[in-house]
Parts: sequence; C-alpha cells; structure tokens
Amino acid sequence: MSQPATETFRAARDLLLRHRTDPEAARQAFTWPRPDPFNWAQDHFDVAAGQHPDRCALWVIDDDGTETRLSYAELSRRSRQVANWLRAQGVHRGDRVLVMLGNRAELWETTLAAIRLGAVLIPATPLLAETDLADRIERGRVAHVIADAAETGKFARIGGHWTRISVGQVAGWLSYADSAHAGAEFEPDGPTRADDELLLYFTSGTTATPKLVRHTHASYPIGHLSTMYWIGVQPGDVHLNISSPGWAKHAWSNVFAPWNAQATVLVVDQSRFDATRLLAAIVRCGVDTFCAPPTVWRMLIQADLGAWRVPIREALAAGEPLNPEVIEQVRRAWGLTVRDGFGQTETTALVGNPPGTEVRPGSMGRPLPGYTVVLEDPVTGEPAEQGELCVDLADRPVGVTTGYGDSDDRTAQAVRNGRYHTGDIAARDGDGRITYIGRADDVFKASDYRISPFELESVLIQHEAVAEAAVVPSPDPVRLAVPKAYVALAAGAAPGPDLARSILAHARERLAPYKRVRRLEFAELPKTVSGKIRRVQLRGLEDARGPVTDGARNPGEYWEEDFPGLKER
Repeated sequence: MSQPATETFRAARDLLLRHRTDPEAARQAFTWPRPDPFNWAQDHFDVAAGQHPDRCALWVIDDDGTETRLSYAELSRRSRQVANWLRAQGVHRGDRVLVMLGNRAELWETTLAAIRLGAVLIPATPLLAETDLADRIERGRVAHVIADAAETGKFARIGGHWTRISVGQVAGWLSYADSAHAGAEFEPDGPTRADDELLLYFTSGTTATPKLVRHTHASYPIGHLSTMYWIGVQPGDVHLNISSPGWAKHAWSNVFAPWNAQATVLVVDQSRFDATRLLAAIVRCGVDTFCAPPTVWRMLIQADLGAWRVPIREALAAGEPLNPEVIEQVRRAWGLTVRDGFGQTETTALVGNPPGTEVRPGSMGRPLPGYTVVLEDPVTGEPAEQGELCVDLADRPVGVTTGYGDSDDRTAQAVRNGRYHTGDIAARDGDGRITYIGRADDVFKASDYRISPFELESVLIQHEAVAEAAVVPSPDPVRLAVPKAYVALAAGAAPGPDLARSILAHARERLAPYKRVRRLEFAELPKTVSGKIRRVQLRGLEDARGPVTDGARNPGEYWEEDFPGLKER
C-alpha cells in the first residue's frame, strides 16, 4: 500500500468527521486531497480492514430472508482472490468490464477487485433490455461481462469478442465460483494513477443514445468524501441506502461514502417494495443512517411510522425533490428531519443539508465542502440569483467527471467558461440556500430514474398506428411522475381502448421496465412554426392537471391500470 496516499486521503476524511455538525467550519477547512498514485481498495479499504478486521463491511438481506455478512477483513481477502482470478481470465489494467449483478456480495467483491486491477467498470442494472446491453457493449468497447446467471440470456444474440463470466452455473460461461480457489495475496502490476479511468456510466440525455460519463480513481472514491459528509455517516454506523445496482447512486451510498467512513453497508433487497419488511429490518439491524429516494419516502408514510421505534440518527432523500408534507409526516412520527441533497452521475454530492443545519422546506441546502457553486444566467453567463446550477472549476474539485467517454464536443459544452454545467435550474436565497427548480431540457425523473423522452418516442413510433409521439412526465402521487405519451395516429388508425392497449403493450415489450410508458392520450401534437413538437406545452397541461387521485381520464386517455393483465408481468 502507499502510505503517503493513505495518510493524505484519511487526513481529509478525518477533518470532515471532526466537523460533522459544523458545515461552515468544514467548508472553510476542507481542501481536496490529491494523492497520486492512488488505489482506493489498497490505500483505504485494506487499511480499514487492518484497523477493524471484524467490523461488518457488508450486510445483505435477500428477498427470501437469507442473510450474508462479510467483515472488512473477509471482503479484503475475497476481493484479492477475485482480482487474481479475473487476471487469470484475461482481465487487465484498462480493460472495460460490464457488470450486471443484483444486490449480492459478488457485486461488492467485483468492484473492489476491479479497482485493484485497474480495470474499468461499466455498471449495468438488471433492468436493461437486450438492445440497451448491445449499445453498452459496442460503445463502451467492453472486453468482459460479469452477469447474474438469470440475466445471461439477454446476451445470447449480442456479438463481439468478450469474456463471459456468470455468477451461477451457465453453459458456455466461466463460473465466478471458481474464484474461491485463487490465492489471497495480490500484487498489482504497477501503480494506479489517480486520473486513470475507473467507472463509465451510461446515463440518459436528450438524444436517443445515453451519455457515457467517465470517472477516475479519484473522482468517485475521493470525491465521495462530500457525500459522506452530507450523509453524516460515522465509523461503525450501519448505513442503509435504497438504490438499484447499476445506477450511480448505488456507488454513492452503497460503496464509497459509507466505506470512506468505515461503516457497515446494509442492503435490504426487495423485488417488490414492502414497507413493513423494510421498517422491521431498520429496527432489527440498528440502522443509524438511512437514505432513500422520495418515491420510497412517499410509500413509507402510508405505513404507520409512529408504531416503529427506529434507531435512525440521520434520514436523507436524494434523486428528486421531496415533498414538504412528507418531511413533516416523518418529523411527527420519528422526530427526525429528512435532509435533502443534490448531485448527478457526473458528480458526487454538490449541495445538501448536512447534519447540524436548519432545513428549510423546499431547499436542498448549501454547497458542500470542496465545491463552489455558481447559478449562471443563461443569457449573460454571469452569476445570478436564479439560473443553471454550475460548479466552478477554478480550484479543480475532485468529484466532477473528467468528461464524456464518447463525445469531446459534449465534454466541451459541459465544462465551458470554466464551469461544469449541470443542466439543472435552481435559485439561491439571501442565506445562500439553494432550491431546485427543474431541468433545463426535456429529461425528467420518474420515481428515481431519469427518462429521455426521445428514447421512448423512438420505440412508440415503431408501432404501425403511431405517426408521432411526445413523451412528458405526468404527475403521480407516489412516483412523483410517470411517462405519458401523447400520440398522433397514422392515417386510417382509429383511437380507442383496443389500440391504446396495443401501443402500451408494444412499448412494454421493447423498453426496460423503469422506462415503460404508463399513460397514453390520443391527441394532435402542438408544434412550433418550424414543425418541432412543443413538449413544454404538453408538460404544462400535465402540471396544471396535477396528480390524479380520483381515477378521472381526459377524453382519449388510457392508463395501463385500465387493462387487466397488462400492468404486471
């Protein structure tokens, strides 16, 4: 291990831990550590394993009740074995490895092993369809795939020369279980540079193809010191985060932030959300810090929260704005204030309400230690009280993406004028608190997932009866919003329930479940003079209507709930 790298990183971490409830002192005193070379698995995780070998690092509760607990020492050893075995299968420094695993111990073993090897991880949610995977393998230049046995069928028709590794026995795939026979002493083949690639995330944009976000051995492992600080997680805590593997938030709060603090990562895996089971786990497992997307919070308050004596010290929400009434209901039930925060796949936590701050309804807080945030006027480019939320790059904040792996032009656009541009609009009050307003483009959140209208529309117009389509968010009392398609029909097609069902079924068969169109309305699409569809006008109609709780429908509108057997697979 590199002792100077370890000392530099941990000194910065310890400073944030000391100022846990004094955000202003933390902002004033903190500077980003910049060790180079730096390998987080060796320079931090192995050190943590040496200090507290028996402390639980990972605690996974499966959907069937089975539990897996691994200590820091056990995960350190297992990840070294996996690294040795992967190297023997041809995984080398710089190779790109697509990992599509659920919430199981092998996911965390693989993550640490890849860091040791200097391989580049491409996380992939098991929700992805075959077309999504083919795109990731091609544009990501994937050399190796590690997948759950149950998901390997999705790769059967995808060509290319890439190693196939299965967690579970599958004919024609290497068995991950064989890694148990590898040696536990690992020797790196050379130093890991801090600016070497570590992660590539595919994230939806306004075009048909997702963006390819690049992170390094510094930007996420070190950058998530800001996330650790926002969460308020402490050494020895049990931290529970609700997030699906394959998304950046999973790495935020199920890997780097809690393990930076030497805490326990608790995962309660659920194929279908069950508030009672989750609350029971929170009590039984002694959860100290709990982070969940607003969708989960909105589901939780439908349970009798006051009946549960939870041990939670810090409660957090991220991914989308959290309704003030939800915060108030949690406060009444538990005496806790749910704290909001903001960041992107391209960054670590940028803005938040850390412990020790007064939470004002609607505000997501102030800039976190290490970040200078500017709200840029879209016309003048000057700082403003309301504008695009940007990060000042003058002091080179560690936790910002190094760019997009497949587009130099997109990278240049994102970091123009010495600032990283988030594409999100916000406002700042006189006390420096920042309130989120919305996206500058048409991408929207449905539950905790970002949806690109263009991707969904491209599928819809493949239906023979659809001439044009526009997808916008439709307010929903539980998910915040769901994808709704306004559809203009081809000549000769007649609107009605049978056609609506056919179009919804067509989209379901071709889209990953989290992207599916849940509502449809036959309508003439509003357009600009130049012929461009005005989604903003359709969004305005949906926003004015608000969440529908009485089952009312517009003329020509149909929901998936209207068709028994269609909604659930």
